[in-house]
Amino acid sequence: MTGTSVETTTGRSVEATTGVPAGRARLAYVPAQLSGAVPVPVPAPRNGGIVPMSLRSVHFVMPGGVDDPAAPSGGNAYDRRVRLDLPGFGWRVRGLPVPGDWPRPDDAARAELARVLRRLPDGAVVLLDGLVACGVPEIVVPEAERLRMAVLVHLPLGDETGLDPAVAAELDARERTVLRAVPAVVATSDWAVRRLVSHHGLDPGRVHVAAPGADIAPLAPGTDGVSRLVCVAAVTPRKGQHRLVEALAAVADLPWSCVCVGGLGQDPAYVDRLRSLIAGHGLEERLVLAGPRAGADLDATYASADLMVLTSYAETYGMAVTEALARGVPVLATDVGGLPEAVGRAPDGGVPGILVPPEDPVALAAELRGWFGEADVRRRLKAAARGRRAALNGWASTAQSLAGVLRRLPGEPGRAA
Repeated sequence: MTGTSVETTTGRSVEATTGVPAGRARLAYVPAQLSGAVPVPVPAPRNGGIVPMSLRSVHFVMPGGVDDPAAPSGGNAYDRRVRLDLPGFGWRVRGLPVPGDWPRPDDAARAELARVLRRLPDGAVVLLDGLVACGVPEIVVPEAERLRMAVLVHLPLGDETGLDPAVAAELDARERTVLRAVPAVVATSDWAVRRLVSHHGLDPGRVHVAAPGADIAPLAPGTDGVSRLVCVAAVTPRKGQHRLVEALAAVADLPWSCVCVGGLGQDPAYVDRLRSLIAGHGLEERLVLAGPRAGADLDATYASADLMVLTSYAETYGMAVTEALARGVPVLATDVGGLPEAVGRAPDGGVPGILVPPEDPVALAAELRGWFGEADVRRRLKAAARGRRAALNGWASTAQSLAGVLRRLPGEPGRAA
């Protein structure tokens, strides 16, 4: 097979969607065990076996739809999970969801965010989701003078695919102002840390990684070991499903079927374009846009998968990838952003996936032909996926990293990154 594999970055010495105007909805992943209203608890490690007798408090400012099961997203799932697990590392979390069309809110949402921050006591520890914080420096930056702030960046605002260049540039500048004003920035991969440091000129010592965890699930039995393809991603331009359609059309002679699981309401024009493309290639019976799935339905989707496919143009990590690997499902994905980190390697060095360029449906089609035609390649990828499954970090590791960042916030507010 011709796809490239990339070494994952394993160092943790430096501790890393937005939609416009659809808010978080463009970040497309829904973890199977987090897709309901209440995440599944994972026992948190205890330092030296000692349970904290008193917890510090952190105020967590999040998008208003963070708990809405009808609006699934990876960022929301991440926020919900760390909110659940941080108490195991000494932090009582007060969730502060703020409704609005983030990162470009209307006047009412802006006023609500200002009110929420204004009511916090001087010196309070505040963790802000970057989707809410990074588009409104005029609200956040003045409060950084009296609050001890950390901003969690799931995706740099200007990296969203399909934005008008002027809008992207404005969001980029606003994000830079916010991130330079706070003492700590958290990103979701080592790649994202490097991206934020270089792009925004931040002090590397104040940009930290808290990579998403994964819940190990039962091994997926698959369908027939080869033909069932699954894509878990909101249907938006950044996720690049049109490239997947083009690649599948080029291998229509092979006996594949594909289900695309993810929200259909974030970009209706793109969904319409995709449906037309599918119909134009005569693939309606083989390629299904299933919409969002949760709980047992999503579990069943993964259980049927022989291969996970993801054709994104930009990802800071790729939680859908590790959700598949947590079930031993190999991955065919684009070589962008933090996706190589998410794919990673098994302990024996085996690579559990194939990476292809994001603008190359021909390369994607070639890899699909290789997947169908080379039994040895399938065996190697499946063995590596099972090895990677056993080595995945859990969500307790994510919460522990975040807790460390919060604990090291300077005692005096106003120290910028």
